Amino acid sequence: MRRLLPAPWLSLALFAGWMLLTRSFSPGQALLGAAAAVAIPALLASLRPRPAPLKRPGVLLRLVLRVGRDVVRSGLRVALGVLRARHQPPRGAFVTVPLDLRDEHALAALAMITSVIPGSIWSELAADRSRLLIHVFDLDDEAAFIAHYKADYEQPLKEIFE
Repeated sequence: MRRLLPAPWLSLALFAGWMLLTRSFSPGQALLGAAAAVAIPALLASLRPRPAPLKRPGVLLRLVLRVGRDVVRSGLRVALGVLRARHQPPRGAFVTVPLDLRDEHALAALAMITSVIPGSIWSELAADRSRLLIHVFDLDDEAAFIAHYKADYEQPLKEIFE
């Protein structure tokens, strides 16, 4: 069964997506959707990354809640910064954050977190994965930003994945 459906959830999502996109529930479309749902994951199985190790689900839950809180707070800060930009322009800056993370799953999660938080953009990862360049929309204190980033995002990801 595993050889026929190497990623059953992906197959189910592909089938559902096919049926929704075609807006037809005819037997022919269902057959085409099923063929795509079986063939695509089987053909792309070698490209899928290895499963991520998840060691501390409680830390993951706290991280998700923290990121949600920071998305709301940063969204409000960016909105206020845009509204007052005429009188007080934002102090955008590039910040180099030293990294302790090495796991590719943790780095991918860190990239997603950085990208989803308004006012921050993941710009570059050093080839040796030791430094990360981030652009920050409005930066007051670089050292405080680095400390916050490492403590609130990097450290929990390190606990979860490494």
